[in-house]
Amino acid sequence: MKKLFLISIISLCLCSCGDNKKVTDDSSIVEDSEKYKHLYGFWVGEFVAEVYKEGSTFTNNKLNIAIKSIIGKKVIAQSIVAGNKRPLTGEIDTTNNRLTFMLSEPGNDKYDGKFEFELIDNTLTGTWTAYNQSLTVTKRTFKLERKEFVYNANVMLPENQYLDQYSGQDSTITDTIDNETETYVEKYYRAASESVYKINSSTHKFTEEELKNLKKLDLEILRNTIFARHGYTFKKKAYRQFFDDVDWYVPVTDNVDTELTTIEKDNIKLLVRFEKYAADNYDTFGR
Repeated sequence: MKKLFLISIISLCLCSCGDNKKVTDDSSIVEDSEKYKHLYGFWVGEFVAEVYKEGSTFTNNKLNIAIKSIIGKKVIAQSIVAGNKRPLTGEIDTTNNRLTFMLSEPGNDKYDGKFEFELIDNTLTGTWTAYNQSLTVTKRTFKLERKEFVYNANVMLPENQYLDQYSGQDSTITDTIDNETETYVEKYYRAASESVYKINSSTHKFTEEELKNLKKLDLEILRNTIFARHGYTFKKKAYRQFFDDVDWYVPVTDNVDTELTTIEKDNIKLLVRFEKYAADNYDTFGR
């Protein structure tokens, strides 16, 4: 009987130890997740080409690294750039009083790569290196600042001269001055009117009468400003050129279909219909 009693006591102690260990582990996880909570969220900035093929053409895009969780050394995040939304996993290193991240994309997309960066003065500063070294750009640098994203139907494009730099046309010009003939090539670009930063396509319901005199580029920008307000990441360079430099634009998702308002859906349908038949004017702009 004594023996049985002793075995019961020992079993009870072992169970208690096990329970205590579980509580300790759980509280440690909570403590870790709280420790880095101030780093969670969107970090946004310019994604600048550093190493690239000589003579190639490329763009510097807007990059968003979304940090989702940091528990222990393990980091779960996401990269959002140029129409691609990719999972990121890796580790954080806190040695030498520095906060350094080493994160990797999965590698099953041709544009995947490895991110290495550290927190310096509230800025994530670092580099991205492509796995595929045959790409036009194989290394980029970035400095990302913490950004909040909240859909706001009232934000507008800043006043600017919006030119489509990807559809320029060359025209040969011949001038005769003092009986001497000179021939040269002039570049012509599509240009948007001021309607793109004066008309709100998210809050104002368009009529056919309002759209019939707008240029094709006006219609394209008005339509895509709706998507930009929702944080859509544009795959097409032709659209990114109008939004990447806009401060309020934060690319956060590759699908906003369920987020669009009724007015926005109606406006998009009407804009798409008018884009099919609208014309554009090309002009020179001292470039």
